[in-house]
Amino acid sequence: MTSAPELTVIQVPVSDPRVEPLLRELGHEYSTRYGKDAHAEISRYPDEEFTEPYGGLLLLLLERGEPVAGGAFRRYDATTAELKRIWTHSAHRRRGLARRVVAELEREANARGYRRIYLTTGPRQPEARGLYLTTGYTPLFDTEADPETIGPLPFEKHLAARERTGKALDQ
Repeated sequence: MTSAPELTVIQVPVSDPRVEPLLRELGHEYSTRYGKDAHAEISRYPDEEFTEPYGGLLLLLLERGEPVAGGAFRRYDATTAELKRIWTHSAHRRRGLARRVVAELEREANARGYRRIYLTTGPRQPEARGLYLTTGYTPLFDTEADPETIGPLPFEKHLAARERTGKALDQ
């Protein structure tokens, strides 16, 4: 029996070349589902919002040194981190990697003193909707309604206080 390759979690700036597959594949995914203008979602927030001095983070999961999944958060408000750019490489889907990314982002947000996670996903991303529902996020929309009539689907999750390191968020 062979064991699964070890995954390494690293924090990186958006400018790191290993982030390029994440940005490229997300851009393609958004454009395919929402049209050519959807690629602008990737550049909506300045890169520095995903750095520690601004209350954010970008991380990648590496397998044998190659990025296979990733995600980020940015400061939404003083007590809330907003998840963005959750991604699994197209050749590595259906392995639970997005779930691992979300758990790592939650752990890091909690350690930085955030008490809540907020996020939105598009109405044409049922995989993402399913991920957030199965990982304990509360939908802030009518789950019985046609997602196309809602627009971006908002979710939230409150974090457990016991894991916080007490780092100040008002840097």
